[in-house]
Amino acid sequence: MTDIEIARSFKMLEIDEIAKKLGIDDKYLEHYGKYKAKINLDILNNLKNEDGKLILVTSINPTPFGEGKTTMSIGIHDAMRKLGYNSLAVLREPSLGPVFGIKGGAAGGGHSQVVPMEDINLHFTGDMHAIGAANNLLCAAIDNHLFQGNSLNIDKTKILFNRCVDMNDRALRTVTVGLDLGKDVAHENHFCITVATEIMAILCLSKNLKDLKTKISNILFAYDMNGRPLFVKDLHVEEAMTILLKDAIKPNLVQTLENNPVIIHGGPFANIAHGCNSLMATKLGLKLSDYVVTEAGFGADLGAEKFLDIKCRKGNLKPNVIVVNATIRSLKYNGGMSKDELNIKNMKYLEKGICNLKVHIENMKKYLNNIIICLNKFSFDDQEEIEYVKKYCENLGCEFAVSTSHQDGGEGAIELAEKIVNLCKNDVEFNLLYDENDSIENKIEKVSKEIYHAGAVKYLDEARKSIKMIEKMHLDKLPICVAKTQYSISDDPKKLGYPKDYEITVRDVKVNSGAGFIVVYMGKIMTMPGLSKTPAYENMHIDDDGTIYGLF
Repeated sequence: MTDIEIARSFKMLEIDEIAKKLGIDDKYLEHYGKYKAKINLDILNNLKNEDGKLILVTSINPTPFGEGKTTMSIGIHDAMRKLGYNSLAVLREPSLGPVFGIKGGAAGGGHSQVVPMEDINLHFTGDMHAIGAANNLLCAAIDNHLFQGNSLNIDKTKILFNRCVDMNDRALRTVTVGLDLGKDVAHENHFCITVATEIMAILCLSKNLKDLKTKISNILFAYDMNGRPLFVKDLHVEEAMTILLKDAIKPNLVQTLENNPVIIHGGPFANIAHGCNSLMATKLGLKLSDYVVTEAGFGADLGAEKFLDIKCRKGNLKPNVIVVNATIRSLKYNGGMSKDELNIKNMKYLEKGICNLKVHIENMKKYLNNIIICLNKFSFDDQEEIEYVKKYCENLGCEFAVSTSHQDGGEGAIELAEKIVNLCKNDVEFNLLYDENDSIENKIEKVSKEIYHAGAVKYLDEARKSIKMIEKMHLDKLPICVAKTQYSISDDPKKLGYPKDYEITVRDVKVNSGAGFIVVYMGKIMTMPGLSKTPAYENMHIDDDGTIYGLF
């Protein structure tokens, strides 16, 4: 059965019934049909003082198909609920880019899904569209200001803010706008995917509506002809942008196939953004439950590092357990095995690629020494391969469990959930990797050498120039967010396994002054992905009655 067929075979409860499992009064629900609701943030004024335990699910470097962090997070949550614990999964919203590209949706898979999965993977409650509208309103305001006389003296060659669309469309990476306006306002612009925008990052790091508006007003969008920085508050558009986001700021409540509550809110990519669901959703989850299971995008070198060094720093969060998700196929991929052969047993490639698991274990222990390795078992995995990975983890002194939640739902993650609950009883010391008051170069060096295991950092001239401009504005005392490939701990997707002592390249640096971090572009990463030669949309079909096939 396909994911969508499995989802349709389960019966959903109406969202009011799901809310009751968290003790949410219906007065705090804003319904989007029978099975989805937004949670009014007024609820935060009437919740317990103490927080629950925070469980972070991350991963080794993935194959192009993804390794199931969302599926694993849902499976752990369902298993905890089966064991009688008051748990809650808090996840990111999917982007339409992967849905119509190669990976498919991001609502889990098999018997560990969040439903209604078609809605969640498509338009959901409109958050992505609101973020895109707010982003593009700012772009329209900038170009309108140029057209109406440019009283701010904007240098059109130094506009820093780009348009966006929630779709993989490489043709929009570089465009020229304003060609037919009859005035000297034409200029080069760029599109990025919505999940890579600063607006998405701001939504995910804001504490409330007031904080959201303040952050938007502080966005650096351009320089004037004299090199003076210009911010959104100079255009007086922050109020209108905030109005567009007034509903998007509220977390979304849905359910798993096993009718357990899930909050989904915010969805920045981790390879080109900071990779975590919203701070508000996580904070709300910690008040509503005893255990919050959350995930961070792609491998631990990206999503987990940013979750820990950006989100935890800004939100004063402390994870209690880190779950490192691994698959046999990704370990063989990191050993150099062709992605078309990953379903075939091969101990040689597994033994060669398991060093990728080791590097992520070593990296996570720099933050927290309370880690468990979970093997996400596929039906084609061989028992000898599984035993090899288990022994390898035990020799490294790590807890280990196998999960079959994709095939078996919560029942397939019982052992994993029990071990996580036991680990949550440990006293833990949480450490950040760097001091945000360090220089930009020192922060880049720290992440590059401690997490990516590079031997040297090379800065292109554009990056050096950008760093000097950021320092001149006194905006350098912020955490960094690295945009790089997800397929390697390095900046080169071909450097698989555990590359060491190589040279990593910083191509450019940009300050997201509204979101409050500095984006560092490494290698050839792009903020607008493209579609594959045979994209997923070619296999999709919708019947006259609206039934969808081939979506996932």
